[in-house]
Amino acid sequence: MKRMLINATQPEELRVAIADGQTLLDLDIEVPAQEQKKANIYKGRITRVEPSLDACFVEFGSERHGFLSMKEISREYFSDKALKALESGERVDIKDAVQGGQEIIIQVDKEERGTKGAALTTFVSLAGRYLVLMPNNPRAGGVSRQITRDERKELLDTLQEIEIPSGMGCIVRTAGVGRDREELQWDLDYLLHLWSAIKEAAGSKKAPFLIYQESNLIIRALRDYLREDIGEILIDDEKVFEDAREFMQQVMPHNLRKLKRYSDDTPLFSRFQIESQIESAFAREVRLPSGGAVVIDHTEALLSIDINSARATKGADIEETALQTNLEAADEIARQLRIRDLGGLIVIDFIDMMSKDAQRQVESRLREAMKMDKARVQIGRISRFGLLEMSRQRLRPSLGESSYITCPRCDGYGAIRSIESLALSILRLAEEESMKEHTSRVIVQAPIEVANFLLNEKRQATEEIEERTKVRLTVVANRWLETPRFEVQRLRTSESVDEPSYALASGEELESLPAQSEAQPTPAPQPAAVSGIQRTAPAPQRSSGGFLAWLKSLFSGLFSGDGAEREQKRRKRPQPSRHGGKRPEKAVDSPHRHQGKPAGKKKKKKGGGRKKKSGAKPADKPAGDQAQGGPKQGDGEPGNKKKKRRRRGGKKRRSRAAQNQDQGQQPNQGQKSEQGPKPEQGQKPEQGQKPEQGQKPEQGQKPEQGQKPEQGQKPEQGQKPEQG
Repeated sequence: MKRMLINATQPEELRVAIADGQTLLDLDIEVPAQEQKKANIYKGRITRVEPSLDACFVEFGSERHGFLSMKEISREYFSDKALKALESGERVDIKDAVQGGQEIIIQVDKEERGTKGAALTTFVSLAGRYLVLMPNNPRAGGVSRQITRDERKELLDTLQEIEIPSGMGCIVRTAGVGRDREELQWDLDYLLHLWSAIKEAAGSKKAPFLIYQESNLIIRALRDYLREDIGEILIDDEKVFEDAREFMQQVMPHNLRKLKRYSDDTPLFSRFQIESQIESAFAREVRLPSGGAVVIDHTEALLSIDINSARATKGADIEETALQTNLEAADEIARQLRIRDLGGLIVIDFIDMMSKDAQRQVESRLREAMKMDKARVQIGRISRFGLLEMSRQRLRPSLGESSYITCPRCDGYGAIRSIESLALSILRLAEEESMKEHTSRVIVQAPIEVANFLLNEKRQATEEIEERTKVRLTVVANRWLETPRFEVQRLRTSESVDEPSYALASGEELESLPAQSEAQPTPAPQPAAVSGIQRTAPAPQRSSGGFLAWLKSLFSGLFSGDGAEREQKRRKRPQPSRHGGKRPEKAVDSPHRHQGKPAGKKKKKKGGGRKKKSGAKPADKPAGDQAQGGPKQGDGEPGNKKKKRRRRGGKKRRSRAAQNQDQGQQPNQGQKSEQGPKPEQGQKPEQGQKPEQGQKPEQGQKPEQGQKPEQGQKPEQGQKPEQG
């Protein structure tokens, strides 16, 4: 059973995990000290317009100004000159569309990353439980990409029934599957009320300021991740539990029974074996069940993932071992991308496989594993070098960006130089400084290990430098320094230092030491102008009958599309007879008739096969043939041969049927009879006489009500035509 686990025992970190049994499927961690700006709505001011970038920079209350592209600016902020140019079909430059100092309402689309500011947009989107409202983007709207085709059509029909104001657009979320018009309209009314409050607050004061703040992690998790397949919601903190219950009572009361308070002594994540899996998300290497490993490395341009077979030896040969390891890696890569929330360009180096079928299997497994991802994903094919390229949308800062700091020793490189290599580079730099003019002394401060290497293993080299350059070289072992930090100081002839060497090792005076900034108190976030907007009406309650009706419509929609085709194929298919379920040897759909082969060879049987199997009359076959109209004359074999066979067989059947009719009895069971003249409209057949069904036509004969007339002769209505 799938569960939503919410851990809020530590105030510095709030964690939400989606687990299936004891398998971690998704993870979201929020640090209250790090303010999340994505989806927040601000009133900003344009500070600079850059035609070279086709964008402008907006001040909205953050330290870095946000980046607003031209394509993300709504036309309501365009100047009159730009609007006239658009109407005439001309291209509009951003300097003509907007100007510096203009105030606009913006929403943060992407968080700040590194030295880049936040990406902004003026096309605001407000997320509800079932809908996403885009109040200034009328061209947007539809159904979520994750909804299947059958459900998509039903939701589009329901979306047409709700009242969406002109100039706005709506998208139905995956949680809206199976919801009726009343529930969607209820969610839309709340979003419209929220948007009107945002518009009213935007005109209250000048920019920049925060208008609306996105909900916290608990509300977002319940709104975005809660699905019908989640059976329990466990929360280990009383205050968070009350907040979640209040939200669910207003928005989703039918799911309130799933909410439970976890109060055991065992930590929540440890109870379901989740803690160890979270720790693996911080590791560079992830082990696979077969013994292989997935290695994840970050670079400035892309994310590289390498698969190693390591101790994987389960396959019968090297090709099968590579395939099994790659299939396991595809599942684990999809899970790690969700847990770590890694985005951007991703390159996966699978183990080389010679078989094209094996490569297609790995690609299919990766696509199938990525289907449950909420982010947009694009997956390529495995190239001839064994590399697969894909991209994933960044929904939020990755786990590493929110939890890691840059290493102060390697500056994020991941490795440092060895003691010997660093000592030699310091020695060469000291020699270069001592060769400069008017140099009296060179002082080298290095870590203790590097200084010992210079003073002992490289003592002769330092003495040669002093003798050749006539400059004094001093090496100081500084205990405050760690590799690869060092300092080389050059003194001119006019400068002199009388202090002893041990007094020169001072950590405060070294520029190469990393700056140790004191922990600054986190400034309190500015309050949003719009907050505490409640829904005007409770969530519509769905009766059990409505739910059953929804299930019935869902299953009928799944199977009704192919029902007519299956019924038509069933009617065309030969039905079992009453004698052993075998089909008569002579059927209407003869292969000779369809293939155009002459039926002359059938004269050898002389109808013997037909007489033996005459009792095997197909069930409801004449009615089906009458509905379909029967095969036309001339389809498959020449008309003269068909005419001869029809005359020969028709006389036998007509004489047999006439005898039965004269005796006033129906033909025996299984015997093919001829349908008599059809009674006119309004006229009933005589009592004791049953209107006979259309007879079973022979191969190549057109089944028809009554008897087939001669070619070129049209029988009169109600008159039985004669043959021959």
